[in-house]
Amino acid sequence: MKHLRILTYVAEVARHGAIRRAAERLNITPSALTRQIQDLEYELGTPIFERVAQGMRLNAAGELLVRHIRDQRADLERVRSQIADLSGVRRGHVALACSQAFVNHVVPDEVEAYRAQFPQVTFTVQVRDHVQAVAALAQFEADLALVLQPPPSAEMQVLFSCRQTLCALVRAGHPLARETGPVRLRDCLAHPMALPDRSLAIRHHFDEALARRGSPLGAVIESSSLEFLRNLVLREDVVSLQVPSGIPDDPRLRSRPIDARDLGPMSLILAQLRGRTLPVATAKFADRFAGSLHQRYGGAGASDT
Repeated sequence: MKHLRILTYVAEVARHGAIRRAAERLNITPSALTRQIQDLEYELGTPIFERVAQGMRLNAAGELLVRHIRDQRADLERVRSQIADLSGVRRGHVALACSQAFVNHVVPDEVEAYRAQFPQVTFTVQVRDHVQAVAALAQFEADLALVLQPPPSAEMQVLFSCRQTLCALVRAGHPLARETGPVRLRDCLAHPMALPDRSLAIRHHFDEALARRGSPLGAVIESSSLEFLRNLVLREDVVSLQVPSGIPDDPRLRSRPIDARDLGPMSLILAQLRGRTLPVATAKFADRFAGSLHQRYGGAGASDT
């Protein structure tokens, strides 16, 4: 695999934007790394980095080369996984990006079940929201993404999709907990709101509904952490927002779906990068995950949209 070493060097310099930081990461000297980059540029007949005051920045040729590097790494991982399968032992690594709503039990359940059957398969789980998760697929930082309401992307191939109703989340002693069934948005807004901030898809969905109604918003707390908001709900008579897949089984919490007349459901998407052939271990996990999500929530299977 020696031919991939220089490609790894280029990828690290591109990631860190500086020779010294990349060299520390690669455990080589900055001068040695500089020579490797210069030799490659000489071989290609063109520079691949712009030398700027802030460090090193890929030029157009470098961007093409880095995409090639990502393709090569992904293809090598796929071949390694296929070779391992020939021996009857499934090995491999699965990189998953997921929204916070799925880290409480959905993703841990699936990883546990898969590793119980194939213990030599390793996982990386990155908590990223809708926009960042799609970017992680495009940059080969994740093999799969499980997200809420991702932006439209021609690069994303949907493996599973369904709809989830946004819920008002309160503690058991809250006035809204005295009834069951759907709750009107105006009744939620009559109480102090503890909301996800605008980095999260839930907040974007909620803000769109408010804009259509022309309703004022008086959030007393905003946070990028759904876990923090759930803990705050247990301490104060505030109303927060969550989808069912993110609500833990806690008798101290109550949730009520927000009435569909006020707020439509959100999309839940499991996706991969379009056109990418996944390694065996990842592809098998993706198939199993999509089937499990269908059992949990219903919805649609693989799609090209």
